[in-house]
Amino acid sequence: MKLKVRDYILLIAFHFLLGVAFYYVKPLSKIVGILVLVGGIIYVIKKKNSNNEVLIVSGYIVGLEILMRITGGIILYEYGKYSVMILMLVGIYYSGFSKNALPYWIYTALLIPGILVASETLSHNSEIRKAISFNISGPVCLGISAVYCYFRRISFNQLNNILLFTALPILSTIAYLYLYTPDLREILIGTGSNFETSGGFGPNQVSTILGLGMFIFFSRMFLLSKNKILFAINLGLFFTLFYRALLTFSRGGFITGILMIIILVIYVLMYVKKSGKLRLFSYILFSVFISFLIWGYTSTKTNGLIDKRYANQDAAGRTKEDNFSGRGEIFNMEVEAFIDNPVFGIGVAKSTELREEKLGQVIVSHNEISRTLSEHGACGIMALLIVLFTPLILYLGNKENIYVFCFVLFWLLTINHAAMRLAAPAFVYSLSLLKVYISDEETVIHRK
Repeated sequence: MKLKVRDYILLIAFHFLLGVAFYYVKPLSKIVGILVLVGGIIYVIKKKNSNNEVLIVSGYIVGLEILMRITGGIILYEYGKYSVMILMLVGIYYSGFSKNALPYWIYTALLIPGILVASETLSHNSEIRKAISFNISGPVCLGISAVYCYFRRISFNQLNNILLFTALPILSTIAYLYLYTPDLREILIGTGSNFETSGGFGPNQVSTILGLGMFIFFSRMFLLSKNKILFAINLGLFFTLFYRALLTFSRGGFITGILMIIILVIYVLMYVKKSGKLRLFSYILFSVFISFLIWGYTSTKTNGLIDKRYANQDAAGRTKEDNFSGRGEIFNMEVEAFIDNPVFGIGVAKSTELREEKLGQVIVSHNEISRTLSEHGACGIMALLIVLFTPLILYLGNKENIYVFCFVLFWLLTINHAAMRLAAPAFVYSLSLLKVYISDEETVIHRK
């Protein structure tokens, strides 16, 4: 599917207007959430997933999920992850899966002991089913998505369409945030993550999805802008997301987006001819220059608080003792739980229960790695190793998936600051497993 410039502009405009509609007509978000899932499943069935339509619909739901949560438009909190799992299973039904996807069947099986242990260790006062599903839905979503995507052949153009439809609902989120956020001077009094600039929802999750949007529109500006109009549009969208991600005052998602961009730039520069490098360098220098301008503008609008936030200072300029907002203590507790229960762990969701017993409050882990160690033990270590190294091994025969390191990095960094709250890390990770081929007309870059 190749979009004309006019169609591209219309899609972008429609999604900005959709965000405006969500703001003024609250019930609309719930209706849209249901329609997207039901309509998406019908669309995939009608097409029999002949062109991997399941990935387009899944990507769209991934991009839409955070706006659904912000606006209260989800019937089920895990709407995104369950929707992606259902779609991937429909895709597997119509298109099958690779017999070599065994690592991800093993990965999924390694999650089972932690569930069995949890059934014994969780308190009777806990809502066991709810507690387990909250913690395990992300890893299971990753496993099913990975099985579907494992070395599935797809064109570079198709992959970029998947990313585009993931990013379009993020533009709706941007529109909503602009309408929701009051005068910055009235709400910016500290350097902590800011709910008011994040639509009244968790800044960590909002920052995560905005960072992903930054990367997608930068990649379109960098690789796919074949005329000045497209370049200007993608550049403008990239910096709009850049600015709004900064305003969440949540560093994880913003930094992840920037690092993904840096990895992409380095990778592409290594594989293009000298004639293409000059053009790319001009894009890079221009982007860096505008980035400094945007940062300076944000610093002025926030009275310098954004500078202090990234310098790990409070509003008075004093350095904070904990760089990670108390997450270091949670990490240490989970590592101790792993040391005490190294084989099968303490059981899914038990680490949250232990913190409630020791600290007197419910504190959910932001770090999926330490949570996996504590709750799954040695099985969790093996599961993490499978997820980390499989796409890197596949890359040896899959070098035309130029985003592979970016996708793996997004998963790795996101689960370290936002766990797997969203469907995004599972879905984006699975895209690193696709077998991508590039034709000459699909990119402005001329490869060696």
